[in-house]
Amino acid sequence: MNVLVKPTMAESRLAQRLSANISGEVLFHPADKGRYATDASIYQVTPVGVVVPKTIEDVQAAMSLAREEGVSVLARGGGTSQCGQTVNHSLVIDCSKYLRNVLEVEGDVARVQPGITLGALNEALKPHGKFYPVDPSTWQRCTIGGMAGNNSCGGKSIRYGLMADNVLAIDALLADGSRHRFGEDEPNTDLVARLRALGEREAAEIAEKFPEQLRRVGGYNLDALTPAARAAGRGNLSRLLVGSEGTLAFSAALDLKLWPIKPRKVVGICQFPTFRRAMEASRHLVTLDPEAVELVDRTMIDLGRSIPIYRATIDKMVIGEPDSLLIVEFHGHEDGPLLQALDRLEEMMGDLGLPGQVVRAVDAPFQAAIAEVREAGLNIMMSMKGDGKPVSFIEDCAVGLDDLADYTERLTGVFDEYGVKGTWYAHASVGCLHVRPVLNMKDGGDVRKMREIAERCFELVREYKGSHSGEHGDGIVRSEFNEPMFGPRIARAFEAVKDAFDPNELLNPNRVVRPPRMDDRSLFRYAPDYAPDPAVKPVLDWSEHPNGFLGAVEMCNNNGTCRKFDAGVMCPSYRATREEQHLTRGRANTLRLALSGQLGEDALSSDALAEAMSLCVSCKGCKRECPTGVDMARMKIEVQHARARKHGVPFKDRIIAELPRWAAAASRAPGLANLRNRSSLLRQLGEKWLGFSKDRALPEFRSDVFRDEEARRPGGREVILFADTFNRYFEPENLRAAVNVLGAAGYSVRPAEGADGRPLCCGRTYLAAGMVEKAKEEARRTLAALANSDAPVVGLEPSCLTTLRDEFLALLPGEETQRLAARAKLFGEFLAAEKPALPFKETPATVHVHGHCHQKAFGAFDPSLSVLKTIPGVTVKPITSSCCGMAGSFGYMAANQEASKAMAEASLMPAVRAAGADDIIVADGTSCRHQIDGLSGRGACHSVRLMERALK
Repeated sequence: MNVLVKPTMAESRLAQRLSANISGEVLFHPADKGRYATDASIYQVTPVGVVVPKTIEDVQAAMSLAREEGVSVLARGGGTSQCGQTVNHSLVIDCSKYLRNVLEVEGDVARVQPGITLGALNEALKPHGKFYPVDPSTWQRCTIGGMAGNNSCGGKSIRYGLMADNVLAIDALLADGSRHRFGEDEPNTDLVARLRALGEREAAEIAEKFPEQLRRVGGYNLDALTPAARAAGRGNLSRLLVGSEGTLAFSAALDLKLWPIKPRKVVGICQFPTFRRAMEASRHLVTLDPEAVELVDRTMIDLGRSIPIYRATIDKMVIGEPDSLLIVEFHGHEDGPLLQALDRLEEMMGDLGLPGQVVRAVDAPFQAAIAEVREAGLNIMMSMKGDGKPVSFIEDCAVGLDDLADYTERLTGVFDEYGVKGTWYAHASVGCLHVRPVLNMKDGGDVRKMREIAERCFELVREYKGSHSGEHGDGIVRSEFNEPMFGPRIARAFEAVKDAFDPNELLNPNRVVRPPRMDDRSLFRYAPDYAPDPAVKPVLDWSEHPNGFLGAVEMCNNNGTCRKFDAGVMCPSYRATREEQHLTRGRANTLRLALSGQLGEDALSSDALAEAMSLCVSCKGCKRECPTGVDMARMKIEVQHARARKHGVPFKDRIIAELPRWAAAASRAPGLANLRNRSSLLRQLGEKWLGFSKDRALPEFRSDVFRDEEARRPGGREVILFADTFNRYFEPENLRAAVNVLGAAGYSVRPAEGADGRPLCCGRTYLAAGMVEKAKEEARRTLAALANSDAPVVGLEPSCLTTLRDEFLALLPGEETQRLAARAKLFGEFLAAEKPALPFKETPATVHVHGHCHQKAFGAFDPSLSVLKTIPGVTVKPITSSCCGMAGSFGYMAANQEASKAMAEASLMPAVRAAGADDIIVADGTSCRHQIDGLSGRGACHSVRLMERALK
């Protein structure tokens, strides 16, 4: 197994020279290299090191130093490539943190830096009424430079073409250090003359061997070099760089062709009883001139339903139990013609023998939900648990629509011969379907099947005169098949182009030309000797995953959904830092390397793991928003426990962990307990000795604490009120309000009481410190107190209440724990489900509501909003925000101030400051309320207080 070791002397020398000559970041630690050793493919290749440049001059300097040291260079954007083109034993240059600006917009042209994401670009173009139309499903996190490298396509390619059709010019850094602009008007340099001569010489061969498919992105775009291309206006030499996967040049800036925004859209979801019927229908549906036609197969329907965040959308998309769906989009400027297009779609489905089999989606929220499911197709497929996963290696072959049904049927027959199942989805409009056979890449037999299936598949593609690479490029997995696909003469021409640009193999060597075998297992993420480290003994229950803790970590497929910046929670630390190590994917990779022994002994308790986890706020955004369900918050508990077991628990962490134990004593002398907040000297000493920021006020203890006897209220159906530590000792009025609201709703209320008289506790503070045995003690007490009842257990603090239905299952697995988890509800969630007749009065107010991360992770935020909306006169405005940045004790620590404030300022605090002076801010999380107050000076209240105020 490849154990990542400290840099060699040569690598150290390069790192030192880089640090002395560039303003950006230089990352050569084994853990850093490990985080950049994988992309979304099956491969893992350890880089020499990583540079995160701040300027293009940094890139030039890094390339120059690498050239002097004999080290190759690999350009990288979002790291979402499917074929292994963004992993190599090279110096990785990551453009996504700093080189992400729109440099100029003029008319229908935008000039951008390579690290800008497609989502950020289109957001910046909205004021201009323009957009960039190449729309791969990774649009939220893929970079324009990476899209150009791969010749990306997306669902709308039938309308707008590929990346090569929408890049007008590239300002490129060449391997020799020179800078050259490739566009329409090329100066007659020696390089350009050689390329033109090659195009003239090979024009006839290119015409014969290049398939006439829109979706052809394999090899180099030699057709741009031919006299016919120049005569037809398609001789722009930037087309040659597009799709070259960083093997020819480094894109310093790109000129992009913009299109006017079409503001209106309708969607029709066509239902088919068989997969073949859907494939046969594709060629007919495209005659309606749609913007896109996307496939969703039965496997994706079933897997999507198993993921909570997609279940409701899938159910709304289907009629009965179809085998396959085709999602047909029409875009335009007016609703009338679009609705007529939907009518024609329904008529055509009737003509095809499927009347009444179209779900119409005309409202924007439903359309957005459908798009989210479609875009998550890859990750939904990858949510299968266990070693068998849908593997990308014949993923995006493209054939003509007339051949699509026969091709897919014959390929399915190949799968049947090998006893494997394939998953299908994506671009039916252009004959490019993402198909992934389910294989185990840890098994040598399945690796052999992979190669044989690839060879059989590509034979079929050639028979149908299709393209073996229709979207995701060549990389490692397909480059070796370029010669069989295009023939030896074109393969030699590819090599001639590479040699003309990069004779010394500086740029991403052995990709596109002179590649390794696609089944070289030494390049695999799961190499032949890959195995779990037997010294690692997880402390939580991971039995839902066949391979336990490591299997849970391996669910991360590196597709990078956690890099998104749109609505949602995940991943707040990455949004604050834009650093791979502070990303769910980066942490998962670090964990996988540690758990498989690739970071050396005791890696789980190492400083490298601690640093990777240092800004994880355990928001659980990934638990819900990661399509493969990577629960980094739970994984962090294992890291904290391993570190505590080896190094002990620091005093400051122990103080916080034991808060539920000593809070009662502090509340008996609140003046003394709160003295620190009023003394600048004590604040300074607290920062020096305990790490609490002197600039942050800590929560104030109260003498009028909530006592369990206050939670006794006779009535109808019984409800158990779980009084958490924070509301009990810091904001007892919230619990009293809960009793009043439940009483007004007619419930009989009783407290959650421990047999020993000590308040019950969820144990979350212990879990945060890695003190798992202490947390188990609290879980046992709570379970014993609440197990002998069927009454709902209702709580106010999201992080505490959800511990009962989440971490308890991993601490004390069993039927009793599952029953308690099913009964545990957040206050608003409970009321939304029960719908009691609450006696609300007219309460005119505008209410801005921030959702706690755990509310969102467990689907409890929307129910809480729905209850507030039942109060007459209240206008509810949800705040679109990620984590508030306080996250328990995280935001109080001096070391975390920059990250904490950055998380809050990303969206929450601007929304709070924009609220009217008389508006009400609601936040159900204790931490959230403190963050809002500390950074804005505006008070925020729990939703239960608003409900109490509205009672008659």
